Amino acid sequence: MFADWPGIEVESAGTNHDATNPLTAELVAWADVIVVMEKAHRNKLQRRFRKSLNGQRVICLDIPDNYEFMDPELVRLLKERMARFLPAS
Repeated sequence: MFADWPGIEVESAGTNHDATNPLTAELVAWADVIVVMEKAHRNKLQRRFRKSLNGQRVICLDIPDNYEFMDPELVRLLKERMARFLPAS
């Protein structure tokens, strides 16, 4: 959703092993900032990738992970909650 936002590079990955693009230690190490939807994702990230997290900022948006892909309400929430973290476009 934010891949075309000016001034940032974005990769999307899931914390579950069956995710379409599962999160890896390499992606964690690549990231300057990691954004998760809910606290369970943050906890899983911190447990599984403790060694790869080298001071990266982890932002939890507190959005329940129960929306369908690109659900309009999810898109609205993501835009609203990410606004303060994105560089001006």
